[in-house]
Amino acid sequence: MTDSRLTAITQRITERSTETRAAYLEKIDRMRAQGPLRGGLSCSNLAHGFAACSEQDKQTLKLTESANIGIVNAYNDMLSAHQPLETYPALIKQAAHEVGCTAQVAGGVPAMCDGVTQGTAGMELSLFSRDVIAGATAIALSHNMFDGALCLGVCDKIVPGLMIGALSFGHLPVIFAPAGPMTSGLSNKEKAAVRQQFAEGKVGRDVLLEAESAAYHGEGTCTFYGTANSNQMLMEVMGIHIPGAAFEPPGTGLREELTRASAQRLCKITALGNEYTPLADIVDEKCIVNAIVALLATGGSTNHSIHWIAIAKAAGIVIDWQDFSELSAITPLVARVYPNGSADVNHFHAAGGTGYVIRTLLDNGLLHEDVNTNWGPGLSRYSQEPQLEAGKLHYVAGVSESADTDVLRPANEPFSPEGGLRLLEGNLGRSVIKVSAVAPEHRVVEAPARVFEDQTELFTAFEAGELEQDVIAVVRFQGPAANGMPELHKMTPYLGILQDRGFKVALVTDGRMSGASGKVPAAIPLTPEALSGGPIGRVRDGDMLRLDADKGELIALVDASEWQARQPLKRMAQDSESGMGRELFAHMRNAVTDAESGAGVF
Repeated sequence: MTDSRLTAITQRITERSTETRAAYLEKIDRMRAQGPLRGGLSCSNLAHGFAACSEQDKQTLKLTESANIGIVNAYNDMLSAHQPLETYPALIKQAAHEVGCTAQVAGGVPAMCDGVTQGTAGMELSLFSRDVIAGATAIALSHNMFDGALCLGVCDKIVPGLMIGALSFGHLPVIFAPAGPMTSGLSNKEKAAVRQQFAEGKVGRDVLLEAESAAYHGEGTCTFYGTANSNQMLMEVMGIHIPGAAFEPPGTGLREELTRASAQRLCKITALGNEYTPLADIVDEKCIVNAIVALLATGGSTNHSIHWIAIAKAAGIVIDWQDFSELSAITPLVARVYPNGSADVNHFHAAGGTGYVIRTLLDNGLLHEDVNTNWGPGLSRYSQEPQLEAGKLHYVAGVSESADTDVLRPANEPFSPEGGLRLLEGNLGRSVIKVSAVAPEHRVVEAPARVFEDQTELFTAFEAGELEQDVIAVVRFQGPAANGMPELHKMTPYLGILQDRGFKVALVTDGRMSGASGKVPAAIPLTPEALSGGPIGRVRDGDMLRLDADKGELIALVDASEWQARQPLKRMAQDSESGMGRELFAHMRNAVTDAESGAGVF
């Protein structure tokens, strides 16, 4: 039986979204009625569409009763999570042929690696790559040659971008096929320790590089539970993967069969078959709520407090941080995966993984069972576990007990009774904070502010010994309109050192930190941002600030009349306006919405 609190929150979202959802579904119904234009294309148009195909595929494509699958691929060599996708198109085409269908690569989309660009100028294009990916997905599918879409993507902005783009073609069935995580290398806990030692000057760059290389050492997704792996969890619980696809490593027989099965399942659920399952019928209010619950239950990336708002919006559904906070309050934390624990995603997968999470949350009424999925009606189908038998994929009942309760626990015996994501409000604006890895004694910080315009300024102040005190670091002009909202994780080791030295430490920023702040409390991403005149621009060095994660407060302890009389300071640096391609994204910085509205340009 579904928890009444979950039902009430879902109903509130449904009522709030009545008009926008109806408008979306009306648009999709019109597109559905038109169908793929392949059957109505002129001879010249159709000839262009299959000119490079084999003779067999040309003959098949002339017949409108046979499904043609469009592949949208985020492959690139540099990004370990996406490198395996190089070989997927050939595999998918073969699998489609086996069931009497065809498949074509409809287009490619950018795949930006935050791991490469983090802390560099290129990172200021990262957030906007999501909406570029959405547009590129639309370009790929706009040829209207396809009965379904198979999206190949894994990482941070790529899955949200593909989803936003695909939802514009919500009359099509859409399946996502990931590549899986790399095998475990140096543990994330050990890697983090070396990073902190480097920040303290205890080890050199050679030691740091060796540790990073040992952690990131092969094909597949990084093994910590950041935005990329959170994406896979959410795709699974939304029913957009096929069951069990999320965390099988690349290069295995099971991974190959999961990819083949994704293609063949997609062929079966087009409008030409008996199980037509368009994306618009999957992504509804209950589906979005299920995604948020799964995110909170597993301690997933705070980036999704931005991205899933944008995805929901693309489906005509309106959600906000209050929804996240209220869902977090009723969602138990059932997983401890780095940065919220020491285990990596492979350990999580071995302990029971996505199937177990879905099962235990369903058993406790914390997910909606009555949803549509790509594998059929009902979310419980996704508690199944894929296996190979004589080289063929089949499913068995998923595990009913965790194999390691230090990593994965049942919802009625969780690590914490709540998900750990909370809303902060006050005279500084609105933000979220993730407390799942923050010790209770560090969740309330009252300290003087030290204001920075760039994370590198914080490094300089730390190395000069200027931060040896209780301090709330205020890093502003890091919002989407200011500089595209780059990740600010390079500050974490420095703030962690200060906390380890016994100081009260916190971070307040209009920027973002993907997985979490780890052990240091962080109010992120503060809205409205500084460039838009947000109150964070009124903060001055030495102002007493209070961050109270328990009460949900974020307050500048400044006399009210003085606070109101202050004018927000203007940005000093103009570095974010040009160079490294940033001038090409000026129109996006000018048009972008605030973080709580999804930080998008659509």
